[in-house]
Amino acid sequence: MKEAQPKNISANISVIRNAARGVAAALDGRGFLALLLIYSQSIYGVAQNPPAPQAQAKCSPGDTSPACVAQQNPASAATSQGQTLTPPQNPVVLLEDGRILTPGSVPNGSVAGSVTQFPNREKTVELTDFQQLVKSSLGQALPIYGASLFENVPTTFAPVDHVPVTADYVIGPGDELMIRAWGQIDLDVHARVDRNGNVFLPKVGSIGVAGLRYAQLEDFMKSHIGRIYQNFDLNVTMGELRSIDIYVVGQVTRPGRYTVSSLSTLTNAIFASGGPSPHGSMREVQLKRGGKVVTSFDLYDLLLNGDKSKDVVLQPEDVIYVAPNGPQVALGGQINVPGIYELKTETRLSEAIRLSGGLTNTAAGGKVYIEHIVDRRVHSVEEVKLDTDGMAHPLADGDIINFTAVSPKFENSVTLRGNVAQPGRYPWHAGMRINDLIPNREFLITREYWKQQNALVLEAEATGAPVKGTVGTVNAVKRNAPEIDWNYAVVQRMSQQDLSTELIPFDLGKAILGQDGGNNVVLQPGDVVTIFSQADLKVPEGQQTKLIRLEGELGSAGVYRVMPGEGLREAITKAGGLAPSAYLYGAEFTRESARIEQQARLDMMIAQAERDIARSTAQRTRSAQTVQEVSAANQTYQAEQITIDKLRLLKAQGRIVLNLHPEDHTIDAIPDIPLEDGDEFYIPSRPIAVNVVGDVYNPGSYIQQQGKTVNAYLKNSGGPTRDADSGKIFVVRANGAVVSKDTAPKFWGGGFDSMVMMPGDTVVVPPNTDKGQGLRNFKDWSQILFNFGLAAAAINVLK
Repeated sequence: MKEAQPKNISANISVIRNAARGVAAALDGRGFLALLLIYSQSIYGVAQNPPAPQAQAKCSPGDTSPACVAQQNPASAATSQGQTLTPPQNPVVLLEDGRILTPGSVPNGSVAGSVTQFPNREKTVELTDFQQLVKSSLGQALPIYGASLFENVPTTFAPVDHVPVTADYVIGPGDELMIRAWGQIDLDVHARVDRNGNVFLPKVGSIGVAGLRYAQLEDFMKSHIGRIYQNFDLNVTMGELRSIDIYVVGQVTRPGRYTVSSLSTLTNAIFASGGPSPHGSMREVQLKRGGKVVTSFDLYDLLLNGDKSKDVVLQPEDVIYVAPNGPQVALGGQINVPGIYELKTETRLSEAIRLSGGLTNTAAGGKVYIEHIVDRRVHSVEEVKLDTDGMAHPLADGDIINFTAVSPKFENSVTLRGNVAQPGRYPWHAGMRINDLIPNREFLITREYWKQQNALVLEAEATGAPVKGTVGTVNAVKRNAPEIDWNYAVVQRMSQQDLSTELIPFDLGKAILGQDGGNNVVLQPGDVVTIFSQADLKVPEGQQTKLIRLEGELGSAGVYRVMPGEGLREAITKAGGLAPSAYLYGAEFTRESARIEQQARLDMMIAQAERDIARSTAQRTRSAQTVQEVSAANQTYQAEQITIDKLRLLKAQGRIVLNLHPEDHTIDAIPDIPLEDGDEFYIPSRPIAVNVVGDVYNPGSYIQQQGKTVNAYLKNSGGPTRDADSGKIFVVRANGAVVSKDTAPKFWGGGFDSMVMMPGDTVVVPPNTDKGQGLRNFKDWSQILFNFGLAAAAINVLK
């Protein structure tokens, strides 16, 4: 270890650094800091209190001067000066942030002289053997009753110096008396009682006061001073109080010798020592003085009743003894204060229930189960009724009492749930049927229906009257709640034979509306009646309530209910037929189920395109050998990302192309397709323009002229730009169809450029984008618009 001395550290710094790094790699931060602390103390020594600058005088044997007494017995010297000593068991604590907390140090945020607390951390509690037995029996560990009172006790004991001195306080050596007299004699003296029990007063002399009570002190002093002086007044109060030494022993958390204030009581000392240990008694704390028991304190009196009548003031050399715990029983389950309780005398079940705060309001009041240890050999279980005889049942050491909860079963009820106004439990009576539980139709209107209806009024008040032509008008007609399934409801019942689940279906409409005895099922206690809506079960199409929206150039545009078997033609006829200005070729038919399917397929295509881009980008990166190749790969990737970003802006509309012809003008030309709930059919008036969008020099809308072709409108717009993909030009027809250059020759003899444009048609010139390998399998825009039903709505993305 010589090489580790300070004078040699500079020469061996590299060796020490390497050793520290090895230790730090093997230990975490706290472990390394603790090891470093121990190492430094072993090398350099532990810091001690430095001696006074002046040389200390040598004391001869038997010298009783204060300086020599302090040298020979520092603890006694500190005690004689009234200092408070802490127990010798105070440890050195390594804090979570790595700081060291010693008994004399004050943590950051604390005030010097205050009670020092260890940092809060998760306390590991070691269970006693009985607690482990209780845990194995009840499934949970129960605390020892009263132990929580001592969980956060101070680590140093703060003397109670700032409280009034009681009248029966006994004066003793070390107490300070504050004596003031006026009249024939003037005194203002702070006198301390010496070891002989005397105080010295100028002009008076020594007066013995030890053993006197504080209430007797003033009269006693007056009588002694009155022997010399007359005509004076006197006032005597207490100054600093003496410290006394006591002992806390037995089954206590921190046993040892304590120096405490002379005003301290038995309970003060118990708290200072951390309270009884897990094996200590809460009910037998003895205070011994001169070999005799002065008082026996039961902590249960304090915990249960707040009774401190047996708490006494401590005197020098008192001994506090905590006995081992007595017989214990465990009370768990439906009890207000579950825990391990100590028995002081023979205890009956009623007394144990009182100790634990009584039964909870959910406890079963009929019986309780008590586990015994029989003759310290085997376990047994006993069922005890909670009647008068059962409450008098005596308890023994090691008993475990489990209070069970009352059963959640309802004896005389049936449950109604589902699409009803008031789901819940209802009282059952003999002969009860479905129509007794659901007496009328109004009982099937849900609360959500009325909430939605009330919300319509509030929304109208908040927004005011809708303005004609406003987008997103508040006057949308829709159902406030799902429709009731009148053809099916079910009674769920538990079989009394094998406890299996039985289902008894019935026709709700016949039971409620038709008073059909066969469907008006007789109910039994415990039955669960479920009422379904059409949103819960997919009912046959003929039973579904369908609302469709017909807008545009119709006789009476609006929202209509479709009856079973009605198609699109009949619905249009019901709406008053076509108006004279109707442009049937531009009609739009949208369906929610189609929109969902189209959007799902579009999302799948985008995801596949992203995977292809990632794969091709990785291949180009690996194969790139020059800066130019890397730059080309980046440009390709950016172009591919632009295409993906445009695709993300597309949202499916759910439009179904009806393949109407420009010459169609009657209802008979409309396909008579079956309708679904939520379908929308819009017929515009005849437009006057043809649109040209995309990469052209002058995109815009142009007056439609009879017989004018694609090529003519492209010329009007200035033609494709340099960045346009002229080979991929396509037309979005007013009826939703998409025609590209690849498909036009199949239907038009003159080719794509000679195709005649109709009102509402749109010519789209897409940009020339380098797709690269990542989008080699990517379809062109015309295919996307056609396959996913995006039609004219997607044109805005390409503008």
